[in-house]
Amino acid sequence: MSHTLGIRQAQKQKTRQALLDAALALLEEQSLSSLGLREVTRAVGVAPTAFYRHFRSTADLGVALVEEALGSLHPMIRTTVSTTGDREERVTRTIDLIARHVDGYPAHVRFIARERHGGVQPVREAIRDQLARFAEEVKDELAKDPVSEGWSEDDLLMLAHLYVDQMLSTASLFLEALEGPREERPERTREVAQLAARQMRLIGLGRHHWLD
Repeated sequence: MSHTLGIRQAQKQKTRQALLDAALALLEEQSLSSLGLREVTRAVGVAPTAFYRHFRSTADLGVALVEEALGSLHPMIRTTVSTTGDREERVTRTIDLIARHVDGYPAHVRFIARERHGGVQPVREAIRDQLARFAEEVKDELAKDPVSEGWSEDDLLMLAHLYVDQMLSTASLFLEALEGPREERPERTREVAQLAARQMRLIGLGRHHWLD
């Protein structure tokens, strides 16, 4: 009996993942607010009623996509602001991590960029909550740095949000570079990396002189 239940559970998880993958592919060309569940089930090859065994609505599916896209990034986000290495090493490490993530998961990055200010409220809220968690984690890492001595909790959180917003902006720019004409991608990618480095240096300079 337990073996049968295990098989059923595995099949259920497989179907759920197939629905998520199909939705993500369909969202390459449209927003979540225009996505119909029949489109998703048709792409997977299951009956529309099967959708409701996994998700209450397309908004619920969108929230699951937010978790898939952002939930695994918490260790990476903390790494980008760790106190290991000097300032330039941190900048280089951060930009490299962002570029590699965009290259590996462009559909997820596109989904978050589009739906962050999209028309589906539960998804907007899910993204906002994940970004708030990122900011709290970045704040905790920043607090470990001697440069943060004397900073208030509110100011550290404000700085953390600046870093998170800058990372998201950089990811979106890397995505645009990767989607441009193939022959232009290397140069556009270099330009994005250079701009991101300058922006992070500017934030860093402001940080060092904030208490002045």
